Amino acid sequence: MYEDYWQFNQKPFENTSLEEFYYPSEVHQAALLKLRYVVENRRPAGLLTGAAGLGKTLLVKKLFEQLNSEFSPRIHVVFPQMPHAQLLAHLAIELTGAPSASATPTIDQSVRWIENALAENVEMGKHVVLAIDEAHLVKDLDSLEMLRLLLNFEASSPSGLTLLLVGQTEILPVLDRLPGLEEQLSVKCLLRPFTVEETISYVVHRLTAAGRKRPVFEGEALESIHVMTGGIPRRIDRLCDLALLIAYAEDQSSIRPEHVESVSEELVSIQPD
Repeated sequence: MYEDYWQFNQKPFENTSLEEFYYPSEVHQAALLKLRYVVENRRPAGLLTGAAGLGKTLLVKKLFEQLNSEFSPRIHVVFPQMPHAQLLAHLAIELTGAPSASATPTIDQSVRWIENALAENVEMGKHVVLAIDEAHLVKDLDSLEMLRLLLNFEASSPSGLTLLLVGQTEILPVLDRLPGLEEQLSVKCLLRPFTVEETISYVVHRLTAAGRKRPVFEGEALESIHVMTGGIPRRIDRLCDLALLIAYAEDQSSIRPEHVESVSEELVSIQPD
C-alpha cells in the first residue's frame, strides 16, 4: 500500500526469511554458530530459548539453509502440542516419507519405522536434524521423554540424529524435571532483545534491504522505537510497519518521535502482546 510512497521495492517489516532482510546481530550470530556446532559435530541435542518475538524460528530456518546436504532430512515441527504417541507417529511419517493419508501407525510401528529410517540414513552417510519449535508448549512430559529416547537408538548415537529444542524460557524449569534430557544438551543458546544501537541498526538495515536510499525515521524516532518495543524484533516490525502506514496516510515526509509514540499507544490499547 505504501511502498511507492516511501520508495520501497517491498515492505520492509514483513515476516520473511529472505537472506537480504536477515539482520546479523551479535547475539543471533552467536546462537547460530552454536547451533551449527551442535549439528555439524553431530552432538545429541541443543537448546535455543528466549522471549517471544526474538527470532528463534527464523534462526532455525537460517540454520537449515546453511547446512550441507549430508544433514538431512531436516524436520521442523512447529506444532508440537500433541500426545506423545501422535508426535511419534508424525516423526515416523516425516522420516520415512510415508503418505500422510495412510493409517496412523501404532507406537510399536512408529518406533520400528524411526529406528530403521535412522539406520538407513546413517548408512547413506546422512544425519537427521529434528527441530521442535514452540517446545515450551509441550506440557506432556512423556513427549519430551520420548524425544530423549530417540537419542538412545543405536543408529543415532553418535551420528544419526541431532535434536534441537526451540522455545520460550518457560521450557527451562521443565527441563530441570528431566535431567536425562537436559544432560544431552550440548549447548544452550539464550536470545536477548536488541540494545538501542542494535534496534537502530536493525531498522535501518530493513529499510535499506527494502530499497530505501534515504532516512525515513528521524534519529529520536529510532530511539523511541527501542523504548516502545524493548528491542524485541517482532514488536519493532509491527510498530514500524504501522508507523509507515500512518505517516503515508498523513502525507508526512519523515517519521518523528511523536508519530512513533502515538502508534505505540494505539497498539497497546487495542492489541495486547
